[in-house]
Amino acid sequence: MKNILLIGLGRFGRHVAIQLNNLGHEVMAVDNNEERVNEVLPFVTNAQIGDSTNADFLKSLGIGNFDVCMVTIGGNFQNSLETTSLLKELGAKTVVSRAERDVQKKFLLRNGADEVVYPEKQIAEWAAIRYTADHIRDYIQVDEAHAIFEVEVPENWISKTIGQLDIRKKFGINIVAIREDSKINMAISPNTVFQSGTTLLVLGEYKELQKCFRM
Repeated sequence: MKNILLIGLGRFGRHVAIQLNNLGHEVMAVDNNEERVNEVLPFVTNAQIGDSTNADFLKSLGIGNFDVCMVTIGGNFQNSLETTSLLKELGAKTVVSRAERDVQKKFLLRNGADEVVYPEKQIAEWAAIRYTADHIRDYIQVDEAHAIFEVEVPENWISKTIGQLDIRKKFGINIVAIREDSKINMAISPNTVFQSGTTLLVLGEYKELQKCFRM
């Protein structure tokens, strides 16, 4: 469990608060809008109405006591940038800030953000990949070049073993796990046989994944 400071309770911030609550973290939520603060109260440990660009207000929260400070302000980049900078000046251990455009990400990283999340871009990439290939069930971006995909077992793989296909040697792709009936099996070996009705979790470079699964 971690102590999280969450600043900005718009749609994205509210969803973050709910997920943090589901994970069992202690959350202090902050916004300058009373209605937004009231809406998130059931999902957070504490909440305050205040101006996050005010150094005295932020200082009163005890910034050094939080493991992570998340700035999820949307629609007002100036406030997001000022808040990010002030948090770092006040001794925040880790600052994670939201960006809506590439140029914002650059400014946030230069002014105190340790990490930047880009929800609109990330969702756009996910949707573009997920819904343009029938056999892709899901994917997680690892970095700019690598990802973990959940894909249906190709028909020509069925009844063959991992060792026979030698996918790692041919494409540099690692089969991380096999999902069957919503259950994940990570106990795989060269003798594991591919069955119909299952999906694979595979890790590799985008270009190699595209070659292997013809995305």
